[in-house]
Amino acid sequence: MKTSFKAVIISIAVVVLLAIAAIAYAMNQQAQKPAGGGETVRPDSHVLDDAGADGVTVVEFLDFECPSCVRFFPIVEDLREKHAGDITYVVRYFPLPGHINSTQAALAAEAAAQQDRFEDMYRTLFETQQQWAGQQTETPAVFRELAVGLGLDMAAYDEAIADPATLDRILSDKADGEALGVRSTPSFFIDGELLELTAWGDLESAIDKALRR
Repeated sequence: MKTSFKAVIISIAVVVLLAIAAIAYAMNQQAQKPAGGGETVRPDSHVLDDAGADGVTVVEFLDFECPSCVRFFPIVEDLREKHAGDITYVVRYFPLPGHINSTQAALAAEAAAQQDRFEDMYRTLFETQQQWAGQQTETPAVFRELAVGLGLDMAAYDEAIADPATLDRILSDKADGEALGVRSTPSFFIDGELLELTAWGDLESAIDKALRR
């Protein structure tokens, strides 16, 4: 009788331990998954090239101050030219906290976008990155000068920079990126799938593969 009771107790203990282990595993798996609700493309996303419904959609989450992003910039420009008409290219903001001017740069781009000049500012920010990256404090005046150089309506630019909705628009992009599993920049999605980059040529290879489908 005692042996039988002891066996029951042991069996119950084993079941409890297995249940705890299963719950812990499930919680760990859930923690590793990106939060739901993220979208790779929103109606207000900045589309540089539109290939229509039959095109391959490439989405880049970027930080204008990111050294890797500026290295990818000429690669991206070459691919956009090479695959013109075949790919839809979308740019989304993902400013990183370690880059002091990244949010200011994104604000400048978004303010320019409100004047239909997003791509001009996008190019200018990467082409001038060495002039403003790596600062110890934010330098909004530098970006204002870039806007002047592009011939933007400066009253409208200043109003957009001061409007909290402009920052909210940037943070909305970043929230989508975080929900989709973006942890670094640049991060690319091809037709909704996050691309794992291990070499500079991976982006072109992935686009070529998607175009052959």
